[in-house]
Amino acid sequence: MYQCYSVYAVCAFAAIGGGLFGFDISSMSGVLATQAYMNYFKVHGRYRQGAITGSMPGGSFFGTLASSFIADRMSRKRSIQIAAVIWIIGSIFQTAANGVAMLVFGRAVAGIGAGIASAMVPVYQAEIAPKEIRGRVVALQQWAITWGILIQYFIQYGASFVDGGPKNPHQSTMAFRLPWGVQIFPAVLLAVGMFFVPYSPRWLAGQDRWEESIRVLANLHGHGDIGHPKVLAQYREIEDAMTFEREAGGSAIKVLTQPRMFSRVVLVVSIQMWSQLGGVNVMMYYIVYMMQAAGVHDILLTASIQYILNVALTLPAILFIDTWGRRPSLLYGAFFMMTLLFANAALSAAYGIPNPRTDPSLDAVSWLIVDHPAVSRAIVACSYLFVCTFALTWGPTSWTYPSEIFPTGIRAKAVSLATASNWAWNCALAFAVPTLFEIINWKMYIVFAVFNLCAFVHVWLTVRETKGKTLEEMEEVFESGRPAWKGITSGSRLDKLQRDIAEGRVKVNLRLRPRRYEPL
Repeated sequence: MYQCYSVYAVCAFAAIGGGLFGFDISSMSGVLATQAYMNYFKVHGRYRQGAITGSMPGGSFFGTLASSFIADRMSRKRSIQIAAVIWIIGSIFQTAANGVAMLVFGRAVAGIGAGIASAMVPVYQAEIAPKEIRGRVVALQQWAITWGILIQYFIQYGASFVDGGPKNPHQSTMAFRLPWGVQIFPAVLLAVGMFFVPYSPRWLAGQDRWEESIRVLANLHGHGDIGHPKVLAQYREIEDAMTFEREAGGSAIKVLTQPRMFSRVVLVVSIQMWSQLGGVNVMMYYIVYMMQAAGVHDILLTASIQYILNVALTLPAILFIDTWGRRPSLLYGAFFMMTLLFANAALSAAYGIPNPRTDPSLDAVSWLIVDHPAVSRAIVACSYLFVCTFALTWGPTSWTYPSEIFPTGIRAKAVSLATASNWAWNCALAFAVPTLFEIINWKMYIVFAVFNLCAFVHVWLTVRETKGKTLEEMEEVFESGRPAWKGITSGSRLDKLQRDIAEGRVKVNLRLRPRRYEPL
């Protein structure tokens, strides 16, 4: 069977799994304001909508926890295919939903698939890519998420005009069934296409399939030449790391709970937590409510601009994350997101009024900006800048960092725990935000601004730079004894090893079986 070995192509294709996460995020935002959705599902209470929205990230939480067991046993590649199949099943239930119960069930099942994919796609990408572009190709996951958000939102925006538009009380259910059905097709493409990409060479090595591992490395990084110095150097690094892990012994759970590794687990769980508590998914799930509160009239069109910005501003991050590094991205991102949220809070507090409840379509919000068009535009602008800041910084980095700082034997489980944190907070916020809009209105901006301040302090104290280092060098990065804010030594051990191999100073013994030749 044909296999593609272009690192960029393989990692970009696998990132379709991230697109499922994006479809999840915007799967509700475009239908919330349609009469078809509100009348069919009788969504008039904030708790019911919170439960519907939160069911998908809730399912994703459990899918993420299960993902590592599937990936370690059946491979990263197969786990992504299983995720796609589960997503298809969930999407079918959503499209055919005849009530809230079936809709919640379908969203929860699809969430399991999205959870598995969101955890294992970055692991697969990190294990495929060379150190020079690892951040870039893992960041493709975030770009795929933004594309999924954008595509799903515009499908919903177009479908909202079915049968006279979103304000027609007799609008057909096609307004929501069409966009939920379309999200089946990228999952089908992913499930089939993953047959044509290689297994992770590090997973193969972990299964003692060394010959397959070296041949995959050669095809990925040496144009098929097993004797290429770069291939031999990576093989030697992987072999030494695997030997060290096995000599250390113990189950994956035992290794994860050891103090030196547990601190890293806490770190990546916290990074994914801050990425949610920073407030970006509130902007994605409930942008309609925020625009209503700001007094915006063409809500769906105005909201769509932020999705376009999200896609566009993620691209520079992909191109330069391996240049400017992980730590600066997180620090600058937390600072500017905090500033913009405080600005929104100040404008809302100074110019807003309690909702007089004269317009039933605005019942979801309790605080409005009325007759202040300049203030409304300023709030919209700050919201756009907030999304741009996230896209440049926390968006790609929060996926890249957890996938690269753990040894191969525990990487899948550690990343699944980090991603579970993402989905747990995602679920909690999806359920809680409608209530927060109702009870504390503009003060919600202050809550998320303070979370960004806490994230800034935490990153400053604990996040170490990892750019330019191989996955096998992370032990040196984290066990060097240097404070996180003092940076790392430049250069990579792999580069020196590659030069030594090329110049004949180091020999690498490959675990290859002699080929058998049948007699003529």
